Amino acid sequence: MTTKNELVAAVAEQAKLTKAAAAAAVDATFDAIAASLKAGEEVKLIGFGSFSVVTRAAREGRNPRTGNPVKIEASKAPKFTPGKGLKEIVNG
Repeated sequence: MTTKNELVAAVAEQAKLTKAAAAAAVDATFDAIAASLKAGEEVKLIGFGSFSVVTRAAREGRNPRTGNPVKIEASKAPKFTPGKGLKEIVNG
């Protein structure tokens, strides 16, 4: 499974839903996770993993074409940390 459409198809098949209902459920899940992260909250899915927001400090980078220094502003980025259950599935 590599695309959202394939995820929706797999959810529809496993949950015995229509593809439209599965798409709505997948979209609602992603929207809820994104809204929580935007509010600065961590999302913990026991056995699967945790989503959080990390703050990246401002730093100086280099333009790869010219080698000139470039100022990179501070930013926030989403982070996913896999849980024990997911690690066991992947490694087992």
